[in-house]
Amino acid sequence: MPLATDVYVQAASTLRRVLFEIKKVIVGQDLMLERILVALLARGHILIEGVPGLAKTLAVKTTAQVVGGEFKRIQFTPDLVPADLVGTRIYNQQRGTFEVELGPIFANLVLADEINRAPAKVQSALLEAMQERQVTIGKQTFRLPEPFLVLATQNPIESEGTYPLPEAQVDRFMFKVVITYPSVHEEIEVVERGTGETRPVAEQVLTAEQLLELQRVADTVYVAPRVMEYAVQLAVATRDPASVGLPELKRYIQFGASPRAPLNLILGAKALAVLRGREYALPEDVRDLAYEVLRHRFVLSYEALAEDVQPDHIIDRILERVPLPRVHIGDPHGDARADLEAPRV
Repeated sequence: MPLATDVYVQAASTLRRVLFEIKKVIVGQDLMLERILVALLARGHILIEGVPGLAKTLAVKTTAQVVGGEFKRIQFTPDLVPADLVGTRIYNQQRGTFEVELGPIFANLVLADEINRAPAKVQSALLEAMQERQVTIGKQTFRLPEPFLVLATQNPIESEGTYPLPEAQVDRFMFKVVITYPSVHEEIEVVERGTGETRPVAEQVLTAEQLLELQRVADTVYVAPRVMEYAVQLAVATRDPASVGLPELKRYIQFGASPRAPLNLILGAKALAVLRGREYALPEDVRDLAYEVLRHRFVLSYEALAEDVQPDHIIDRILERVPLPRVHIGDPHGDARADLEAPRV
């Protein structure tokens, strides 16, 4: 049942306060910060990729400080084993029994730092936690706390001592955010803050319970059928580009996006609508999230790699070809219907 409009306005106001506190510490990187908040509301995991020194880890730590809840950081290394992540069984000599020692994965916000440095066994253990929100140790299964979100960072420029993430695990991430160097003015501000006598400190705005309530508000956002169809069309276009009049892209795509793509597009659009103070999602909400949701969900062919065709290039073409639908949103205060058309860019 839809909530009153005031609830969405209040939720957007609260999230603006969260963003304000985070930006006390983080300079720039607006897209990354917005996507982190959307992932928090949509119960999705997020993968952040960028070269060292772009405040990936600091952004996650600051977000955890502002939204409250238990926070754990796991530094992934090649010698990590699954027990270091999920926990293990320890023999108690006094009692003569085995007891379970839970690992750092049992937290509300988990930072998986340099995730591509972990071997396959560790990545598979993390995969169960991300997808099933539970951990199996021996014969026992333990539920993870709510809310539970994995925010992972990845360094794209180093290959020594790294393990490429398998497609099955990458698909579990709602977003893949690629960040770049700050502008000159932003970098000057970074230097000023980092060399000043006092360092800015972010204050806590939310608790874990309040975050759960905001997630429930996002669940109630209305999504018109045409918005859902638009999300599905974008995903289908990555599998069959000819269906949208782009047959020349077929040779660049080995495997298209899975059904998790449109699902996450809609979940993300609902959360983004709350962030923007609306009780309904619009097609541009889906369009705005298309790069972060799709770029890691299809596999490029060798021909694409040889010609340096990037996932974002393909998404550019798809977004140009698939038109934004006209969406009719019912007026909650009467029988009139508002005809809303997403603006063209």
